[in-house]
Parts: sequence; structure tokens; C-alpha cells
Amino acid sequence: MNATITKTMPAWLNDEYGTASGTRKETVPTPQPGRGEVLLHIRATALNAADVRLMLGDPLLMRLAFGLRRPKQPIRGNDVAGTIVAVGEDVDVDLIGDEVLAELDGGGLAPFAVARVDRLVTRPEALAPEVAATLPIAGGTAVQALDAAAVSAGQRVLIIGASGGVGTFAVQLAALRGAEVWATCGEPNRELVESLGATRTFDYRTTDLATLPASFDAIIEIAGSRPLAQLRRLLTPTGAVAMVGGDGGHVLGPIPRMLGALFLSIGSRRSIRMVAAVTKRDVNEQLVALATEGRIAPVIEQTLLWVAGVDGLARLESGHAVGKVVVRGRE
Repeated sequence: MNATITKTMPAWLNDEYGTASGTRKETVPTPQPGRGEVLLHIRATALNAADVRLMLGDPLLMRLAFGLRRPKQPIRGNDVAGTIVAVGEDVDVDLIGDEVLAELDGGGLAPFAVARVDRLVTRPEALAPEVAATLPIAGGTAVQALDAAAVSAGQRVLIIGASGGVGTFAVQLAALRGAEVWATCGEPNRELVESLGATRTFDYRTTDLATLPASFDAIIEIAGSRPLAQLRRLLTPTGAVAMVGGDGGHVLGPIPRMLGALFLSIGSRRSIRMVAAVTKRDVNEQLVALATEGRIAPVIEQTLLWVAGVDGLARLESGHAVGKVVVRGRE
């Protein structure tokens, strides 16, 4: 893809914290790559729950890092696939023209964005940009959650919240490891989750988890708020819970729940661990290989044109998206 680098560009931005309805298209300066950075022409951007949290500025605690009164980075979109069109200082100029995927510090809902060179992973031609863009945060979080719970072949794993972006990857990756996967999701999504590798599925609205057998070697809870003691009772004597995100108060978010998990794990062989996923280049390379080989595939609910980027944020904000929402790059 050849791209003319202009001095300004259109972008979807939120210069105040608030809902997707406050997102608007504005003309902003095109970013310039600094030391150790490249400039990407965005081919596709995959949206995540984190984009919505940053858009809302919720919980309030996160504003200490991302901007007290307004977001430091007003353009959402962290997961992208793109073409390197310029490089900053200390970056090999021969990288220009390479197709890559990366996790950004925001900025993906625009034609151009800067990325750190140490976060880049080559995108094979056989892997579509829309697929590649879904991998870093959702796929990477799923891998790190399974690692935190030490999921391996022959184990029984319960994945709570299996129909979202992280959950659909977690089901596939756990099944690839040889685990027996049980999963909760909405009734309309049970067939989908079973097609991804779940042996048994349960409607989260009608199933009382307390009725399930205490037979799980690992539990992956995604954006949940269930009583920690209840989850712990479902484990085998040496099992582990890995919590990904989670609901909480408007001020501290999941922090009190994290502290509760730490307290319950003291002196116990059954642990509860919080997964704070971070960018890992080797994990992204592993995911690229699996996706290129067809061993995993993202569930993409919607692929939107760039002009409908705000609709993608609104869909994620609704809390009902199945799998991933992807916004194509602006031509």
C-alpha cells in the first residue's frame, strides 16, 4: 500500500472523557516518529474493551496515568496492522515498506500512527490485516491468562466470559494445549463457543456456578465480578484462577477485588491471580504463526469502514460484542 504522508490527517478522537457519542472526526497533525519509533500507515485497527475504558476514563484511578482532566492520547485504537512508511532516529531505514502488526499507545483510529520498533511483528502476506490486528491484546491476554493458570494437556478448564475478544481466543488456545474446556457465555453464543473447542457450555444468565463440580484445574475469569470464594471452591486442590480485568467501583475499579484475591491465596495451594497483560513480542510471534497456519482464528463480529469508526466504539461500549470489532484503515 503506497501512502502519501501529509502534514495533517483526519482522526476519530475524544478530547474529553465520555461515551462513544462524544467521538468526532477532526483534522489533527500527522505524528512524527521519534527515536526508536516508526510511522505506520494503518491497514486495520481492532478495538478492545481497554479502548472503551480509556474513552470513559473509568475507573477514575486510571486517570492518574492517562490524564486527569482529559485523555493525554485522544485517539483510540491500540491494536493495529499497518505498513511502515517512515522511521525515526536509530531505526533501520530498510524497514520502510514492511507489513507489520503492533500494539500502540493509542492512535489507531487515524490514517497514520507511531509505533515502537521493539513492539513490531512482521505480518505474513497470507495473514489479512483485519485478522492480524486482532492478535496483540486479545490473543496476548488469553495466552498470558492460560500461562498464569498453568493450563496444560489433560486438565479441565472453565472459561467465564467465553464469547468476547479474549474469551474466544482463550477457548481456542486452551483446546490447542489439550485441555478439556468448559465455558460460560450467552445462550445465543453457545454453539459458536463449542465450535471453537469448548466441550461443554453454560448460559451465564441461568447457570449457578455453585452447582458445577469442584473439578477445575484452572478457571479463566474474564471481566467478571463473581464471588472469589465461589470460584476458589470450584478448583481442584492445586488449581488456579486467573482473573482478566473485572468489574469494580467507579473510583478504584478492580483493585479491591485484586486485594481480596491476594488475601484468599495466602497459605493456600489454590491460588487466585490477576493477569495484567503486557506486550510480549514472542507471544505475538507465536499468535501470528498459529493464525497463519489456521490453527486459531479470531471471531470478528464486525469489520467496519474507517468512516464508521465511531460505531465500532459504540458497539464495544454496549458490552454485547461477540468476539472482535475491526475498523479498516482509511484509504
